[in-house]
Amino acid sequence: MMFLKSSDERSDYAPWLRLRALFSVISVFPGLAVTCIVGLAAAFVSDQYGGPIMVFALLFGMTLNPMANSPNFVPGITLATTHIIRTGVALLGARITLDQISSLGLVPIVVVVVGVIVTILFGMVVGRAFGLSQRFGVLTGGAVAICGASAALALSAVLPKGQNDERDTIFTVVGVTTLSTIAMVLYPLLTAMLGFDDRTAGIFLGGTIHDVAQVVGAAYIISDNTGDVATYTKLLRVAMLLPVALALGFAFNRGRGGGEKKARPPLFLFAFFALIGLNSAGLIPAEVATLLADASKLCLIVAIAALGIKTSLMGLVRIGGPAIALIILETVMLAVLVFGIITLIG
Repeated sequence: MMFLKSSDERSDYAPWLRLRALFSVISVFPGLAVTCIVGLAAAFVSDQYGGPIMVFALLFGMTLNPMANSPNFVPGITLATTHIIRTGVALLGARITLDQISSLGLVPIVVVVVGVIVTILFGMVVGRAFGLSQRFGVLTGGAVAICGASAALALSAVLPKGQNDERDTIFTVVGVTTLSTIAMVLYPLLTAMLGFDDRTAGIFLGGTIHDVAQVVGAAYIISDNTGDVATYTKLLRVAMLLPVALALGFAFNRGRGGGEKKARPPLFLFAFFALIGLNSAGLIPAEVATLLADASKLCLIVAIAALGIKTSLMGLVRIGGPAIALIILETVMLAVLVFGIITLIG
């Protein structure tokens, strides 16, 4: 048949396909190399002098903002802010097991589920009252409620794209990372003032501080038991990422017209859930789970460095006071809510 090509004819295309693949690799290399270098610099400064590596990656990346408009760097930077972000979020699942979730008991589950739902709704309502977009309220609320910078990156990937989505994402990452660092210092003192025992303090810290690293840093200052409870509570919040992202993706894209771009199905979140299942079944050796967790952290650092490169400082400044007020109010509201739940049923 005239439409079927012989093996010789098909083999004529092989060199061109290989050449195209080579050109694709070459096109992304400069931008990806820059983001990796920024990530390494952030890791070095964090290891040598302390401080959150995510913030360093953001700030170092923002100093290279002129590269964001260079055709030589755009493909690699774009790759880092799309596929590498999603890979990093998916690999977070290797850190969680269902046994860890079930061992928490009822109180942490109530704290986490109620906290996530109320914080996101609070962000939507207050954000609209402040004249901000619904997408921005959901993004900041979800980041505060679930797992900080990682949640911001994951939710930004499933929510519909807007004109300022990258600026909003980077602002959210900066905001939750900064507030999480402040909470790491203040919240252990607060639990001592309130007279919480180790278990209650662990639930409070794990249920309120945004990022995993800061939860660990704050909780193990008090005791090993507090650290264990806080880590498990925090991992339960991380496990909420999949259902929340699926629900928000469906809600925001339901009934959208064909002329509007819909968010792609969040396949990386299904991978996140699959890794939880495999890890729970004991099919992922401890060494491999550690390797995947390190790979996840590396991907997210590179992705945040790339987001920093794509972000203009003036663009962040133009977001204005209402956005800053919103993310602070979300953080305070979550702390008050968790304290109330612990007081009532803890």
